[in-house]
Amino acid sequence: MLEIGSVVDGKYKILSKVGQGGMSVVYMAINEKANKTWAVKEVRKDGVLDFESVKQGLVAETDILKKLNHPNLPSIIDVIDTEDSFIIIMDYIQGNSLNKALEEYGAQPQEYVIEWAKQLCDVFGYLHSREPAIIYRDMKPANVMLKPDGNVTLIDFGTAREFKERNLADTTCLGTVGYAAPEQFGGMGQTDARTDIYCLGATMYHLVTGCNPSEPPYEIKPIRQINPTLSSGLERIIEKCVQRNPEDRYQSAAELMYALEHYEEIDDQYRKKQKNKLSVFITMCVLCIVCVISGVVLNVMADKKATDSYQGYLDSADGQANITTKREALVKAINVIDQGGKPDAYLRLIQAYDFDNVFTDEEFNEIDTLISVNKTAMTSQYLEGYVDICYELGSLYWFSYDDSNEMTGPKNAIEWFKRALENGGEDYVNKGTCEAYISVGEFYKNIVGQIEKGKDLGMYKPLFENVSKLIDTVAQNAEESEIVRLEVLDLATSMIYTYSTSLKRDDIPETDVFAMIEKINSCIESIPERTEKITNLKNSILDTLPDAEKQAEIAYNTYKGGNK
Repeated sequence: MLEIGSVVDGKYKILSKVGQGGMSVVYMAINEKANKTWAVKEVRKDGVLDFESVKQGLVAETDILKKLNHPNLPSIIDVIDTEDSFIIIMDYIQGNSLNKALEEYGAQPQEYVIEWAKQLCDVFGYLHSREPAIIYRDMKPANVMLKPDGNVTLIDFGTAREFKERNLADTTCLGTVGYAAPEQFGGMGQTDARTDIYCLGATMYHLVTGCNPSEPPYEIKPIRQINPTLSSGLERIIEKCVQRNPEDRYQSAAELMYALEHYEEIDDQYRKKQKNKLSVFITMCVLCIVCVISGVVLNVMADKKATDSYQGYLDSADGQANITTKREALVKAINVIDQGGKPDAYLRLIQAYDFDNVFTDEEFNEIDTLISVNKTAMTSQYLEGYVDICYELGSLYWFSYDDSNEMTGPKNAIEWFKRALENGGEDYVNKGTCEAYISVGEFYKNIVGQIEKGKDLGMYKPLFENVSKLIDTVAQNAEESEIVRLEVLDLATSMIYTYSTSLKRDDIPETDVFAMIEKINSCIESIPERTEKITNLKNSILDTLPDAEKQAEIAYNTYKGGNK
């Protein structure tokens, strides 16, 4: 076993033991250089009878997780195969499993269970949309971590597999009895996306009733036989999830997500209330004599309908795995009458544009038109949200604009950062960052002309100071997107490589320049390689950085020659 205080691979200092299973021990560790905590999972080779078989499962699990990037999934950072053990470095997830919540408190409130299930549907929608699709196959409360913020994380991909059509050999009794679908037991069919639907239904049943389907009598009853106060709508959803025939279940995570979003609408009490509301409405219409009263009633109903339509489109967008369909739903939400000023749909649309890290003119024209049409309502009712939209749109232009000239995006971003600054007020949280982006953007917008006129003296000092500010506020912010952080580091590296002589001429101290190079190196090391794009961008910066350092050494007369 690893010792508390020991350092793994020269980077991960073991702080404490946080859990132990049959084959492994999990520790909390810290990378002191990056000031980041991780989970360290150790499998001792001498503690497992058939270690090579176990190792194959662990390698398969890590290979799957390395390809994934989702807020409700852990990320694998490192895999270390030592002489004595197999060690996996992954995200440290604060909180406890839902199984522990059941042990301590029994059945959970159905509102919580539905919210957790929706998050898990989003995870399954993501997994099932991979190429090839990833089937999880071991959904149960013990494999779901509940974090302090109320969100959940799906862990333990030991039984997950990539879907292969007509591959019936994968159904060899994998999963947990009681939660596992019938097809997970040999000879009863192939596991697919609907297998995870069954397991999630069994998990919801356990959470909302407190009755463990993996214990005798190994059955899933209608939930209101156990607790009559539970929703009949939720009961119908769970019953459809756990049908023995996959054809009778929900056919996708998106379909189940939609049902959970509207579970009240299939509830018996809801239907009864709706009938009563209809009767009251008819009676009011018959008895209504005063036209003014009728007008007020109709206006209220229209407002409610608009609000319901807006929220419905947002919910529909959240349930979509297809990015084009998601964007269409968000545009429809913005176009709902009297709802166009609300910022939620705009911010989600900006996130959808950034899904592939490419922002096009077509996308900009679409959102610019929507903002122009609704700007008065936005600035008068939702000014703070409008400021957030301007800042996020500026960031999107800066880092993701699709143009052969890499400076076109930053130049276009200036206007949106200025709008955020103008409307954000003196206490605006991103004021300093906006000012830095604007100053750097103005520099690249004007520098060529100023160099040609010989008037560029004095322009490089504010450039260096503002790039330093962006490193401190953006690149070193672990909450920021990895791509955005790397783009800032790429900007800083390019600045040093291109303008080292000019930086010296503007009296930037040599120590400050080389301190920035060290900071770039340190920052890059702290950024996890979750996607191929991140890996490629990191490698590009690391390839350029030695040349930038060499240019700085030449400029400051410290270059000694030789290979870096």
